[in-house]
Amino acid sequence: MNFDHYLPVNILFGCGRVHEVGNTVKKYGNKALIVTGMSSAKKSGLYDLVKDHLQEAGVDSLLYDQVSQNPLTTTAIEGAKIARENHVDVVVAIGGGSIMDCAKAVAFLAVNDGDINEYIFGIRHSDKALNLVLIPTTCGTGSEGNGFAVLTNPENGDKKSLRCNAIIAKASIVDPECMMTMPKKVLASVGFDALCHSIEAYTSRIAQPFSDALALYGMKMIAESLTDLYLGDESIEKWEKLSLASTIGGMVINQAGVTLAHGMEHPASGLRNIVHGMGLAALTPVVLDMSYKGNPEKFMDIAKIFGGKREEECGDRIRSLLQKLDMDISLSKLGIVIDDIDWMTENCMKVSAAGIANHPIVFTKDQIADIYQKAL
Repeated sequence: MNFDHYLPVNILFGCGRVHEVGNTVKKYGNKALIVTGMSSAKKSGLYDLVKDHLQEAGVDSLLYDQVSQNPLTTTAIEGAKIARENHVDVVVAIGGGSIMDCAKAVAFLAVNDGDINEYIFGIRHSDKALNLVLIPTTCGTGSEGNGFAVLTNPENGDKKSLRCNAIIAKASIVDPECMMTMPKKVLASVGFDALCHSIEAYTSRIAQPFSDALALYGMKMIAESLTDLYLGDESIEKWEKLSLASTIGGMVINQAGVTLAHGMEHPASGLRNIVHGMGLAALTPVVLDMSYKGNPEKFMDIAKIFGGKREEECGDRIRSLLQKLDMDISLSKLGIVIDDIDWMTENCMKVSAAGIANHPIVFTKDQIADIYQKAL
């Protein structure tokens, strides 16, 4: 048995920890670019709270609030230009996965020249980036716990991640209280994304003992919290479980990668700007139906966590969960049409080669097209 496990992120977990942001950021720089979305962090008051804490700690800050769902490479390039022009030395993200991913790319591009797409596709490499402090406000992507930044190229629809250790955060403040203003629809979507991370890492061909142990724990925490929170149980214990599981999901994909469901979703949302969790909801049960024979023991473990007994029940147990979350959906309902399948299949082979290779069954191009068809 041979494996590597490297994840140097300092995670500050717990209710109220966001109030430590000033002293935390001060360790890594004196001038911060705060990266966030266009409204939610400001409406909730979290942006003002962070800004005030930074000021109290002697950290100057400026705001970049142009990040949208499925962040674009061009948005990251614009943010990096602002960071360079203002001599920023630390980037602070407040938001969900899109915002954290864009902040990572901003920190990377601020100190690296050239086309970001060359770094994304591994043509060029760098181990440099500005220091990063991340504050997640949704419990989904786990971006606070890994070195991935998923970006979409608006010129061709490629949705693929920049991956390097330089964009692992120096510190991530995971405060469940920062998650509690999410609309229920967002909660369901991001929570399901978190679950998919642990499912895919657990069944990945490059899974390892550390990632397996964490992924199993993360799935159990989601099973014990997500549906209850969605249906109105607002207990701190449930929020803690889901927030922790989300961070774990990000950590395990850093080690074991994502597999086919994520690999197939990225072309769909890159093409049609679909909400990522909804795209996964349309694809994941079908992928599970086609995949459980690749590792029956592990798929049985997943089925049991969600009330099943046998590996072949895995897809249906996840469908049952999605029904409770009002996420029982198809690709066609998300705007995908049959004529999109050829492009998505080609794009999947292009941008998701690693996810295809890591999947417990390595499907052919024609089989991937068939899965898209079944998910319509």
